[in-house]
Amino acid sequence: MPKSPLSPGFVLKKLMDEYQTNPNRLSKEIGLTQTAVRLITIDKAKISVPVALRLAKYFGTTPEYWISLQNKFDLLEASNDKALDKIVKGIKKAEMVKKAAPAAAKKAAPAKDAKAKASKKPAAKAAASKVKASAAPKKSGRLPKEAKAAAAGAPKKRGRKPKAAPAPVQEKPFVPHVVLIKKQDTAPAIPEVSDPVSSEE
Repeated sequence: MPKSPLSPGFVLKKLMDEYQTNPNRLSKEIGLTQTAVRLITIDKAKISVPVALRLAKYFGTTPEYWISLQNKFDLLEASNDKALDKIVKGIKKAEMVKKAAPAAAKKAAPAKDAKAKASKKPAAKAAASKVKASAAPKKSGRLPKEAKAAAAGAPKKRGRKPKAAPAPVQEKPFVPHVVLIKKQDTAPAIPEVSDPVSSEE
């Protein structure tokens, strides 16, 4: 026979004996009433998560340890309940329901793909026609620059002599007309004028 799990109350009593404490002192240390501690020791009250956290902190264990003790003890008590055992035996196991229409979904998928491709083709044709229209030269009397350059470099038809280009007109350089005035080195001689009075004498 498998070993029956220890009850949480039994384990709590053993730890209280090892640490030489009593329900009154323990209740003050972990913040519970003395009645709540006594009910846990006789398995009349279950160890909840808040209580498991307090006991784990005080005795240096983990909260999972106390929760595991409580869960195992609860399962043992439930398995000994005859009324519950009859109810559990009368429950039928659920069966997986198979999906009935995977083939229809596969057929619908290619149809959707075909519609999507068909809708993409007119859009692609319209885009290609726009590109061709933008690339083609506009019909007007003017030629584009590249066409003019090609026409200028192409050889002309025979039978007509090309006209000679007019000779460039050479412009005479502009020379300013400057009149040079020669500066005299000496002052001009002043003619002597005789005194009329002295000449009469």
